[in-house]
Amino acid sequence: MSEKKSYTFDEIKLKLVNYCVYQDRCHAEVEQKMREFLLIPEAKDEIMLYLIKENYLNEERFTRSYIRGKFYIKHWGRNKIRMNLKQKGITEKLIAKCMDEIDEDDYLAAIRKIYEDYAAKQKGLQEYQKKIKTTRFVMSKGFEYDSINIAIQ
Repeated sequence: MSEKKSYTFDEIKLKLVNYCVYQDRCHAEVEQKMREFLLIPEAKDEIMLYLIKENYLNEERFTRSYIRGKFYIKHWGRNKIRMNLKQKGITEKLIAKCMDEIDEDDYLAAIRKIYEDYAAKQKGLQEYQKKIKTTRFVMSKGFEYDSINIAIQ
């Protein structure tokens, strides 16, 4: 018997403020979180506007933070980051604008490191097989074929 606890409008608003303060969120994540509370559409709109107006919810800040985190911490390539941001409802225009969060030298260095680490583990393969297999692996992490070729020159 899972009975939903009911909250006042102000309690819900505060919960959503805290949700946004804890870590940057995109609109889709906040809308998903709002579904937990039985809110009328007008209340949802009012909370969304409040979060945006008070800068708790900022799509560009979220996108920049997401790109930095996924690249510098998870070591994802641009393709994988772009795909995941699109799934979160972020526009291609905003994604392209924020991709400057990744330093090009850092990007190529990351590719080299992932490539070399993976290649070193490949035993019993001829050189061309190792190169193909390793390139595929790096591409699966979201890096572009052209960038990989530049990085391993």
